Amino acid sequence: MEILKERAFFHWLYNIEGIGRRTIRRLMDAMGSAERIFYLDEEKLKLLLSPAQQKKLMAARSRAHVRQEYETLKRGGMDLYPASDPLYPKRLLPLPDRPEAIYVKGELPDERLPAVAVIGARVCSAYGAYMAEQFASALAAAGVCTISGLARGIDGIGQRAVVRAGGVTCAVLGCGPDICYPPENRQLYEGIVRHGAIISEYPPGTPPKAGLFPQRNRIISGLADLVLVIEARERSGTLITVDMALEQGKEVWAVPGRVTDELSRGCNGLIWQGASPALSPAALLEELQKLSAFPRHGMSERRAPDRKVTKESEEKEEASDGNALRTAVLAVLDFSAMTPERIHEELRGAGVSCSLTQLMQLLMELTLEGSCVQEGNRFRACMPQTARRW
Repeated sequence: MEILKERAFFHWLYNIEGIGRRTIRRLMDAMGSAERIFYLDEEKLKLLLSPAQQKKLMAARSRAHVRQEYETLKRGGMDLYPASDPLYPKRLLPLPDRPEAIYVKGELPDERLPAVAVIGARVCSAYGAYMAEQFASALAAAGVCTISGLARGIDGIGQRAVVRAGGVTCAVLGCGPDICYPPENRQLYEGIVRHGAIISEYPPGTPPKAGLFPQRNRIISGLADLVLVIEARERSGTLITVDMALEQGKEVWAVPGRVTDELSRGCNGLIWQGASPALSPAALLEELQKLSAFPRHGMSERRAPDRKVTKESEEKEEASDGNALRTAVLAVLDFSAMTPERIHEELRGAGVSCSLTQLMQLLMELTLEGSCVQEGNRFRACMPQTARRW
């Protein structure tokens, strides 16, 4: 009950115009709780606030309906977690410019889950869309939480892939948590509420403004153990998040692209400056297991239990092997068509064993179901539906 009361008073404090993040931290350091700030007498307020701030706080207090306003917030499916709250994300606490509270719609994931920020260009290529789907799907399957911004392009494509896979994802907004921006991502917004959380440091009703989006980027990187850049121009907003991640001491990985592609110049430049090249989801997951504070949670070792071998278990094992090969082949396929022999070599290099006959049979099955495209005696990846929209 005390926690809920503090959230209610903090919701009041957080919505006073002219009382910003630094002032709130100063007040909290001095008083220890928003409830005490609410009941603070004028003489003590003079020691902590400027005359203009004191006037605004007093006016806000005189018209406040603390409990009712908090109940309205809760009825809207949202809650507020101050930095002092047990549900406030621990990854954000060490940040010198942390938000003093976050609004959440949905449910914050278990803090022990490893987390990766998946970010990139708003106007992306088919290659970028494909890589976003591949990496995001693999992260979801491994039990990793993805953090992104619900934006057009890479952000939205990656988060859609996670929602489709039934994984966990959080979207950090540059507006109030009750506002879906961009509007066309409404279905994705609702999906994220069911599969994770919408997060914002801005109160409900705050409209999207250009100046708010760069600010939210520090939260995206702050919530992640590692930042993955899928596609970015040489000068782009994505690189703002990268700069913030580096300031926070986070590792940055980038998906390489052709040197002639404008949308890959940002990623290639990051790799040239020292970012790790994201050559496969497997390599990223391996590194994440080293970095995560809780590497075993959600990324369990896959070890088969001792069991009696039966015909049924053999059939299940064969099906599992077939699914593993299928996943490996889809990961190898690119938008540049390759011969079966070249694909076979790539699989061997990745440690995947199969015969050329098995590979050819699988490639034909993938072609028939529309998962890849045959061009003469070569095969290439099929452009995903999401890529066609961008």
